[in-house]
Amino acid sequence: MQLKMINLKYTIKQLGFLFLMGTFCNSAFAQVVVTDSTAIQESPAVAALDNDAQQAERFKVDGVAAVVGDYVVLESDVDKMFLDLQSQGASLKDVTECNLAGQIMENKLYAHHAIQDSLVVSDAEVSAQVDQQLAYMTQQVGSLEKVLEFYKKDNEAEFRTELFEINKENMLASKMQRQIVDAVEVTPEEVRTFFKNIAEDERPRFGTEVELAQIVVKPEIPQSEKQKIIDRLKEMRADVVENGASFNTKAVLYSQDTHSKASGGKISLSRQDPYVKEFKDAAFSLQEGEVSQPFETVFGFHILTVDKIRGQQVDVRHILLIPDVTEETKTAAREEIDNVREKIVAGELDFAAAAREVSDETETRESGGQLINPTTGDTRFELTKIDPVLYSQVSDLEEGEVSLVLTDQDETGRPIYKIITVTDRFEEHIADYAQDYNKIKELALRDKQLKAIEKWQKEKIETTYIKVNGEYRDCEFSGNWLKK
Repeated sequence: MQLKMINLKYTIKQLGFLFLMGTFCNSAFAQVVVTDSTAIQESPAVAALDNDAQQAERFKVDGVAAVVGDYVVLESDVDKMFLDLQSQGASLKDVTECNLAGQIMENKLYAHHAIQDSLVVSDAEVSAQVDQQLAYMTQQVGSLEKVLEFYKKDNEAEFRTELFEINKENMLASKMQRQIVDAVEVTPEEVRTFFKNIAEDERPRFGTEVELAQIVVKPEIPQSEKQKIIDRLKEMRADVVENGASFNTKAVLYSQDTHSKASGGKISLSRQDPYVKEFKDAAFSLQEGEVSQPFETVFGFHILTVDKIRGQQVDVRHILLIPDVTEETKTAAREEIDNVREKIVAGELDFAAAAREVSDETETRESGGQLINPTTGDTRFELTKIDPVLYSQVSDLEEGEVSLVLTDQDETGRPIYKIITVTDRFEEHIADYAQDYNKIKELALRDKQLKAIEKWQKEKIETTYIKVNGEYRDCEFSGNWLKK
């Protein structure tokens, strides 16, 4: 059972393995790395790969480690994945080429059957991901030319094509995996049985957890500051529309959107993409070449132009300017939260009531400032796993104690002031069915999902064309890739 618990901990990571395979991460804030792969569309040609001179010529510069359905795994894919993991600082102590080859083949298996099951990833989704990645990489190294030089690509079009294929394969694989596990559910009885089957001396130990609430006060942005930004954007717009100035250049020079400014403010989006409503409304209300009037979102003020309309997708460029707070409004906000804290500490005001009355954080205000753990979706935060900054703010607080006033930043970088309290505290303990039901349910669900994945893989490996070549035939894979 101890082994089973270890496997469960691994499973939680394994279910997200597509993001650990040396490919591009979905988050623009993660390190970006490339693993090259080649997709083959003709299964009969793949099936005859070892005898087909034309295919042999195609891959003469790189050995073929394996073929999975309509996909080829190159030996260089394994090498690059190893280097990618190394560059990210991952532990390579127990990592072998066989491990990596097995993970890559799993990814190909998912992608292959996603196509067989008619799962669709739109070109708009993939292109948006490529745009995001290129913008991030350009920001990191300083210019697109440096990015192309680093990845040894002759031009942007070639690099975009390669990124498009990589992203499409991984998005297909991810979609296939989600389809398998999304249908899996656990009943309360299954959770109870799962917990009872764990021997008492092998039950997991949960670290100290806390439930937190906070009150946030944001300095007001004076209307005069907003008007300065609006007037500046109007001047930029007039220069573009009336004088033919380059919108692209102005975005590079002046936009405060750190993710898109390096690419001239370029963003590709569809109506389904998670952009704020005001931004999407502007993007889909203009014709090609039009430039919007300044408009406001939670991030600041924008002007936007449409480069190209491609069906349900639109390529736009935008310039974001963020109005700032003043010393006067910062002082007023600090005095307000100081006053609120004094009343709470003196017992004159309840923390939850104060949050509902004065907090400027709309996400938590109505719940009395209660914070939700974004990782688990519940109200508990395990101290050893929370953000280091938050840990430093709450680790020494006793239940009911209110922190000193803390200075933080909002999504635009403007200062905010907040106070935090611990509403409940759960000391480190061995798993208890009643107290830790949600965590035990999650473990039970992951266990059942893992079994569903293992069953799916076993069935698909048996029914899919798979050929493993060379030294990889000596590997001891977890799956029956060699079909022995």
